[in-house]
Amino acid sequence: MATSPDPTSSATAVLAGLGEVRSWAADLYRDLHAHPELSHQEHATAEKVATRLVSSGIEVHRGVGGTGVVGLIRNGAGPTVLLRADMDALPVAEATGLDYASQARGEDPSGNEVPVMHACGHDVHVACLLGAAHLLASTPTQWSGTVIALFQPAEETGDGARAMVADHLDSLVPKPDVALAQHVLPAPAGLVGTHEGPTLSAADSMRITLHGRGAHGSMPQAAVDPVVLAATIVVRLQTIVAREMRPGEPVVVTVGSLRAGTKSNVIADHAEVELNVRTYSETTRDAVLSAIRRIVDAECQASRCPRPADYELFDRFPLTTNDPGATATVAAAFSAHFGERARTLPMQSASEDFSDLPNAFGIPSCYWGIGGTDPDAYRQAEAAGRLDTDIPVNHSAAFAPVIEPTLSTGIEAMVVAALAWLSERPEGAAAGPG
Repeated sequence: MATSPDPTSSATAVLAGLGEVRSWAADLYRDLHAHPELSHQEHATAEKVATRLVSSGIEVHRGVGGTGVVGLIRNGAGPTVLLRADMDALPVAEATGLDYASQARGEDPSGNEVPVMHACGHDVHVACLLGAAHLLASTPTQWSGTVIALFQPAEETGDGARAMVADHLDSLVPKPDVALAQHVLPAPAGLVGTHEGPTLSAADSMRITLHGRGAHGSMPQAAVDPVVLAATIVVRLQTIVAREMRPGEPVVVTVGSLRAGTKSNVIADHAEVELNVRTYSETTRDAVLSAIRRIVDAECQASRCPRPADYELFDRFPLTTNDPGATATVAAAFSAHFGERARTLPMQSASEDFSDLPNAFGIPSCYWGIGGTDPDAYRQAEAAGRLDTDIPVNHSAAFAPVIEPTLSTGIEAMVVAALAWLSERPEGAAAGPG
């Protein structure tokens, strides 16, 4: 619940310095975009973040959960608000043609050299949170409480938030009253959107190893063919959504990889299937994962496999569920500040590990979206019925949010949402570190 009697006036005063911040935030964004780093390798990014926080007079903790950075703005008594941004990039070769496009190369966990690009907008998130933190630190007379500016590594691998929690984050910061985060999306720049309840899907990747019996291609009677078995399983898995889920229940089961064999006349002795599941409730999540195992086990038995299949769950992301009360507070603050630019965000099929932070503290949270697409380009594509083909989406090699009004909107959103909780400073109270 908001504690400030008039957060709108406080926001106006805090955001009075946005013009000055806008200039260096844009330069910082270009630098981050041109020099991306893969998950758990965000060393240079983390140092740039820490340097900027220090220059804003903010207390800094480095190396949290590996490369995580935490900035603390202690400003007297009042609520504590956690604001989070993610820092990592993706193994994607950039194809935007921008003069600040990434030419970076990196090494993936398997030791392979790969291109690196901020194809998901985490550079936007970092620049926006740094801008918001600077504005809040620069206007201590306008609010009271504590702001935690948390810069998280390894969102793309789904374990960065957990790593910060495991590295005793709770001993570095006071318990927050609320956790807030945002993500840039392929929507018109300048818009903000909130959604109550399940907002981003839970995600589970599974690797299944099927054990057959190898033989010469001319003697199938001597084999247990894992290729036929895998093909049968792939087809049968499609019935989980089609025949086991209630119509209208949002569920995705995607088989993304099937590997087996080395030669046309050799029946392999094993096959490997990798799949991904997206769900919007823990009950459905458990039901789908259980159905996958049931189907695979039954098909293996029907094929006379010499031993049961092996299962490995990896790249798991929690369900992102926006607390109704926190979301109502943020939505009201956005409506007051942004007017008609504040919208309802549709439920998204992507996944995030942000929820591991509020879940660890046992606190409410709200996660919203901001647009990053040139508004004119978006309107033209929408009018032509070509949004899916003409507007690059997150993780695309062509994804590059327009700098403005994307950055200004993101900075404003962070400030406005935080001030919906932070207390108005009592008249005559001293400002500064509390």
